[in-house]
Amino acid sequence: MIRYNLRCEKGHAFESWFQSSAAYESQEKRKLVSCPSCGSAKVDRAIMAPRIVSKKGRDTAPQAPAAEVAASSESTPLLMAQERELRAKIKELRDHIVKNADNVGERFPNEARKMHYGDIEHRPIYGEASPDEARALIDEGVEVSPLPVLPDDRN
Repeated sequence: MIRYNLRCEKGHAFESWFQSSAAYESQEKRKLVSCPSCGSAKVDRAIMAPRIVSKKGRDTAPQAPAAEVAASSESTPLLMAQERELRAKIKELRDHIVKNADNVGERFPNEARKMHYGDIEHRPIYGEASPDEARALIDEGVEVSPLPVLPDDRN
């Protein structure tokens, strides 16, 4: 496993684990790596400092100062609880959309345009659009927004 520090085109920093660097490159090429803050699929690896520990130095690897360890151990459960709560709310939102809207699949850009211009009746829909198609819709004034995706949804 390899952990990468990543940064999206809007400057949001986040990290993610991959089976290998080839796995990361494959997922990035297929636009499967996206920013959890804004959903952007334009993601690059950020500069990372390698952590190298020799066999001899494993037991003597530098440890975090005691104050940092105490602070992180106290805040970790809170952060984990907040993350679980956020994930639950995102899942609830996704489930609501999937239950109450029509999945139009790859026809999404065309269906959204038809509704926007009054060619067909407005109704809740969701589907697939490339980043370029979504940008074009937004430029035309069509109100669209990415459907939130959780890491578990990609497995």
